[in-house]
Amino acid sequence: MLNYRHLYYFWMVAKEGGFARAADRLEMAVQTISAQVRDLEKSLGHQLLKPSGRGVALTEAGQAAFSRAEEIFQLGQYIEEEVREAATARVARLSVGLSDGISKLAAHALLEPVLATPHLRLVCHEGESDELLSELALHQLDVVLAGQAAPRIPQQRLTSERIARSPLQWYGPASQVKKAARDRFPQSLQDLPVLLPTHHAPLRATLDAWFQDLGLQPRVVGEFEDSALLAVFAARGLGVFPVSRLGAQDVGLVRGLRLLGECPQLFEEVHAIWSRRGQHHPLVRQLVDASAGLGTA
Repeated sequence: MLNYRHLYYFWMVAKEGGFARAADRLEMAVQTISAQVRDLEKSLGHQLLKPSGRGVALTEAGQAAFSRAEEIFQLGQYIEEEVREAATARVARLSVGLSDGISKLAAHALLEPVLATPHLRLVCHEGESDELLSELALHQLDVVLAGQAAPRIPQQRLTSERIARSPLQWYGPASQVKKAARDRFPQSLQDLPVLLPTHHAPLRATLDAWFQDLGLQPRVVGEFEDSALLAVFAARGLGVFPVSRLGAQDVGLVRGLRLLGECPQLFEEVHAIWSRRGQHHPLVRQLVDASAGLGTA
């Protein structure tokens, strides 16, 4: 059986870049750590570290071992906290991944069904979908909110359900959203500076196809991964931008924005994705049940 203490020492040496620095960090003798790492290499049958300048570097085998060790010990960091919370039964923890591709302005509305939970500890992580799904598979997250359904990867055993389908609206600063622009919408987009989500967002492809169908070639002056940041720049006069009606509920938090027009034929979708562990998390089920169909026209 793998000796996880030996694996931990190897992991620390690799992270610190040398035996001496790892020894200082662990307050142990260099010889002790070196001997335990050698024992690990013997048990695995491969050299994991090689000399590099004044320190060490990972071999190919070492890179594979380090990658798994990273997953193991990152996951282990949650054990003490989760055990303590389970023992006291006072904290209701929910770790949510928010994909870069969805409107962060809609996040509050999507999570609102669970916000009144007594002793809630809500932890939100933002990142790319692939990265978040990997964390979900490692049980570092309870649920991921993304702009598209989970990919079919048998090993990951993920389940997804669409919880929102919300039509798009366009907003902009009062200096640009005049009556003439509202009356001519959407053709007025040809004459206004436009802010858009970046190309990795599912919504961007929908917007580009819509522009093409209308024969519009808007002047794009900014692209943003974060819709809340996009709204802030719009409110400061940079341009007009699209947001789901669901997300528009929080646009009022940014002063100076006005409704330019609506696109009832265009929608932003949000899917909740969870693993087998999340299936038994009461707050995940509550969120999905309460949010199903949210924002549907």
